[in-house]
Amino acid sequence: MIHRKYIIALVLGVALAAFAVGASLYQSHVTSNQEQHAAGQSERLVRMHSPVIGPREAPVTIVEFFDPACETCRAFYPVVKDLMQRYPSQVRLVIRYAPFHQGSGEVVKLLESARLQDRYLVVLESLLAAQPQWADHGNPNLALAYSAAEQAGLDMARARADIASPTLEAMLQQDVQDLTALKVDKTPTFFVNGRPLPSFGAKQLAELVAQEVSKAGK
Repeated sequence: MIHRKYIIALVLGVALAAFAVGASLYQSHVTSNQEQHAAGQSERLVRMHSPVIGPREAPVTIVEFFDPACETCRAFYPVVKDLMQRYPSQVRLVIRYAPFHQGSGEVVKLLESARLQDRYLVVLESLLAAQPQWADHGNPNLALAYSAAEQAGLDMARARADIASPTLEAMLQQDVQDLTALKVDKTPTFFVNGRPLPSFGAKQLAELVAQEVSKAGK
């Protein structure tokens, strides 16, 4: 009986080890494909209209595909902010919009109207702070998003005029076309100097940024 249990345990152990190796190889394959695909579509990672936070000439660029209604984007905001503070002259953040949730497209335009008023970061942080109140994915309350932007000092009359303009709609559609071409299907999705994360996580993002900063310093 003991012998039989030992054999079963051994077989299970070998099977689990094989699964872990297979999963690791699969993730490496997926990451390699993403990296090759992004390299072939490099012009789609950063556009002239994209918001840039940090030094424009920084040697390391984090591109984040971002949805203002995404809870994980909200959770990652302090992570990215910490990386920017850790490498103040070496890292810049480029935000690309991925309006996957209902109402996100309008909130993206609200953010862009804030950028036109030089209120981008303060409005972004206000919207993220209020996200649990306005960003119900099935029935978002955009009036609360507008209220959060107004509390951050946005001129709402100007903002509403900007939101109605075809310019912001064209910008948003360009971002949607780019994320589709790059096969981005979730938020946040990060690229660091064109490289995707080996797997999703704050630690993986920090390690990839550190690698690119180190290479830039050589």
